[in-house]
Amino acid sequence: MTGNQGALAGIRVIDLTRILAGPFCTMNLGDMGAEIIKIEQPGKGDDTRGWGPPFAGGESAYFLGINRGKKSVTLDLKDARGLDILQRLLTDGDVLIDNFKPGTLAKLGITGDWLSENAPQIIHCQISGYGEKGPKGGMPGYDFLLQAESGLMSITGEEASGPTKLGVAIVDVCTGQYAAMTILAALNARGRTGKGQKVSVNLFNTSLSMLVNVAANYLVGGEAPGRYGNGHPNIVPYRDYPCASGEIALSVGNDTQFAKFAAIAGHPEWADDADFKTNAGRVVNRDAVDQMVRDALATKPAEDWITDLQGASISCSMIYPVDQALESEQAAANEMVIEMEHPTAGAFRALGIPFEFSDTPAAVQGPPPILGADTDAVLGDLGISEEDIKSMREDGVV
Repeated sequence: MTGNQGALAGIRVIDLTRILAGPFCTMNLGDMGAEIIKIEQPGKGDDTRGWGPPFAGGESAYFLGINRGKKSVTLDLKDARGLDILQRLLTDGDVLIDNFKPGTLAKLGITGDWLSENAPQIIHCQISGYGEKGPKGGMPGYDFLLQAESGLMSITGEEASGPTKLGVAIVDVCTGQYAAMTILAALNARGRTGKGQKVSVNLFNTSLSMLVNVAANYLVGGEAPGRYGNGHPNIVPYRDYPCASGEIALSVGNDTQFAKFAAIAGHPEWADDADFKTNAGRVVNRDAVDQMVRDALATKPAEDWITDLQGASISCSMIYPVDQALESEQAAANEMVIEMEHPTAGAFRALGIPFEFSDTPAAVQGPPPILGADTDAVLGDLGISEEDIKSMREDGVV
């Protein structure tokens, strides 16, 4: 792509976040064309730079995976000179995003009043563990603990397995997505009002919102939900099933599909049975249905069932490990695995961009930055002399 034609071209984001939720948010904004200036602690940087192995050229795979397309500027915000540089960046920026403990920025002097007076255009997105209200207001939050506290773990896993977390930090990821969504909405509102505003997201609220239909089942029905393994609380059959060789994931979403499935499985009479012909009946008789389906699918290999069922437009898929999913033809066709060149890590592969724009194309703006790689350039653009930059570097300010 020639130049930056992204939907957020011209938007400058001052990124004071680290770990996952915030960096994931700003990486996505960067893929949409925003300029991301990542502020990091001199000599240390984002904690995830050291989260490995694996490493490539001294950079962890974790950091490389969520920080592409950003500029790294090192600043000691406890030093008046470092704080002054941040304030100067904010006066000409569009978005400020932080995941400090609530109140930290205010202690540095960057309060709502300061922003209103000096940077009224700024959208300030605050990411926190629990927000500022309630008995846990102001406390830090961690993905694993929020999966436990929200009930997400209690509904994940087999009935006998005990509570189980998801294999990725899903609360952090979804919080990052909420952060990006609220920032985009606030930018749209600024287009009408001319003013910035503060938006807040927190891991606790995100984790509860992720319960979606499970929460609705409890709030409407009053019964605490349990664990169904890979099953669905409201749809049957909907889970993994072993075949003569291999196994498949099967999703029969309505009664018409169930009748088709029953015929293909060699048991058209299931669709006429009062216990099974409606989804409500199948949910009530979940164990019987699952056993019937297991017995039927055990007669042929998974590949054969995939061909037969997909041919009848019944949703199903093979169950792949991560490596096969990333190396699949579909992943390649959607450009979901890309290659980048890094100054020290060399060529490495990473996930691609999961969204497309027809007229303002998303694109990777560059590789993840080396710690402090853009400090001189960004400070130079602010009119700070080379001599002053050198002095601040000697003092550990940058």
